Amino acid sequence: MSAGPPPAPGAAPPNAVRLRGIRHAIAVASGKGGVGKSTVAANLALALREQNMQIALMDADIYGPSQPTMFGLQGRQPEVTADERILPLEAHGIRLMSIGFLVEEGKSVVWRGPMIHKALAQFFEDVLWGETDVLVVDLPPGTGDAQLSLSQLVPLAGAVMVTTPQVVSLIDVRKGADMFRRVKVPILGIVENMSTFVCPNCRTETAIFDRGGGERAAKEWGVPFLGSIPIDPAIRASGDSGVPIVVSHPESASADAYRRLAKAVMERVEVEARNRAAEPPEPAHFPPRGGFEV
Repeated sequence: MSAGPPPAPGAAPPNAVRLRGIRHAIAVASGKGGVGKSTVAANLALALREQNMQIALMDADIYGPSQPTMFGLQGRQPEVTADERILPLEAHGIRLMSIGFLVEEGKSVVWRGPMIHKALAQFFEDVLWGETDVLVVDLPPGTGDAQLSLSQLVPLAGAVMVTTPQVVSLIDVRKGADMFRRVKVPILGIVENMSTFVCPNCRTETAIFDRGGGERAAKEWGVPFLGSIPIDPAIRASGDSGVPIVVSHPESASADAYRRLAKAVMERVEVEARNRAAEPPEPAHFPPRGGFEV
């Protein structure tokens, strides 16, 4: 399949793909790296799975795919059918596809925008996702080619913006939210990751990276605040071991935080679905080749 180049500015994307069997596609995004976006995406998918839904996870972080490690699938390759369709790998009840399955471990991916566009199109068109209630898409940080291509290729149910409480993260997540608004993708809300740390010995709560920045930003920008995820060493250890915390420590406060997040996200998805049904569609504003005008 050839996805071709991205569409011209303001044009309807001629190569938009169909979401075969996928009810909702949700982007998990961040303005900058290092805020735990991939960890949030993995545990959000698993918490949604607990709601008796069929969930899949697309690792669209082309340059730094993390999901093969987080799901314990490093070194595995998906099977390809006789008609050249790809069978996603599965772990913990989640169907998963990642560029990390297709390139040699440790090798960099050096691609320009049109190649990223084509790869994402093939992830939708050529992967046999099956009947899926929610496809969680783990995007790379920033506001680059992957984000723009995704918004052109498929009708997204919305985007979850991940931030940490400190100002430097909030500055960048604002840019990410602005980009999604410009291309008419609903902002489902903001989740504040690495919110506070509770000492396991004395139970003292410490706001290592400040506190409440995500909630204040959500109020300022007029978007929902979806909740906070604590700093928990077990979250890091579970991801490194290939068994995310929702599965490895289901009784933990951190796992419960992800379950609350999943519930809040689905509530927002249903609200946005009703809004779209009640309003005529607006044309998306795609940037010129050089980027958005300022």
